[in-house]
Amino acid sequence: MGEGTIQDPAYVREAFARIADRYVTTNHVLSMGTDILWRKKVARIVRRWKPERVLDVATGTGDLALEIQDLCPEAEVVGSDFCAEMLVHASERGLAKTLVADAMDLPFEDGNFDVVTVAFGLRNMANYETGLKEMRRVLRPGGHLLVLDFSLPDPPLRGPYQWYLHRVLPTLAGWLTRQTDAYEYLGGSIEEFPMGEEMAALMESCGYREVEIDPVTFGVATIYTALAN
Repeated sequence: MGEGTIQDPAYVREAFARIADRYVTTNHVLSMGTDILWRKKVARIVRRWKPERVLDVATGTGDLALEIQDLCPEAEVVGSDFCAEMLVHASERGLAKTLVADAMDLPFEDGNFDVVTVAFGLRNMANYETGLKEMRRVLRPGGHLLVLDFSLPDPPLRGPYQWYLHRVLPTLAGWLTRQTDAYEYLGGSIEEFPMGEEMAALMESCGYREVEIDPVTFGVATIYTALAN
């Protein structure tokens, strides 16, 4: 695998298909509900931008897209994901527009969206750089990118958090979903995912500017925003 590559797409798609039915509840339990607060904050940020068209890449069961759809009723919100089983749940929960699509090759014309968001999805992509460049392609010049994903808190919280990632989380997730292996990769993927200034530099190299970094909940997750060149 090349630079910026972390996940095998076939494995990720199959794993998410298996846990789709219990995905939402499991996420809320594992994060103790803080993932809901993170997405609400992201939706408020998007609302400030007053977009007409929003693409939520790797939308999964539509959690973030639904928040944006509720807060930005005047905007067209599209949720895309390469796992059809996830999108079934997004549609059933009320997401108006969904599309099965691979983030490595989005089926949209250049400059088609005012805002592109991706929550906990970039980390699961086959190549971070390719994904960021493809999201840049479908953004209009001056459009906004927002990335929400896990990161590692600073010491002294980092050690206990990593213990939770590797010892507690897979066991608890396995009990909730009956698919323990689908979560075993999570801790490693978070540790290897670029964060902070490293992520900002990657985004800048992929055609973005004015990158802002906003750690939330002691740095357990981070919100990155940027403008498309």
